[in-house]
Amino acid sequence: QVQLVESGGGLVQAGGSLRLSCAASGRTFGRYPMGWFRQAPGREREFVAAINWFSGSTVLADSVKGRFSISRDNAEKTLYLQMNNLKPEDTAVYYCAARPGTMPALRRDEYDSWGQGTQVTVSS
Repeated sequence: QVQLVESGGGLVQAGGSLRLSCAASGRTFGRYPMGWFRQAPGREREFVAAINWFSGSTVLADSVKGRFSISRDNAEKTLYLQMNNLKPEDTAVYYCAARPGTMPALRRDEYDSWGQGTQVTVSS
């Protein structure tokens, strides 16, 4: 497994931006797909974005396309989620995750390593 630690969450007004970071250690970074999920109070954890390790191709949830982007720095062993034009409905705890294999995945049960989460709150 991989050890993951998220940071960068906080309180922001609607229309603002935040960049989340996820520092990884353990398994060789850059050789496994990673993703971001989020969980709002009373709701299930949902997919936000994912990235593979060899080409950097990405997948984004429809709800965040055009506003969020996912990237990774393999040298720094860090995953990022750039969030622009934030909306109150983006309020949630955001988790980064890693999975074995080569391709990104949208289902949370396909990931075997999770961070502790970072809170993002968007005020209207």
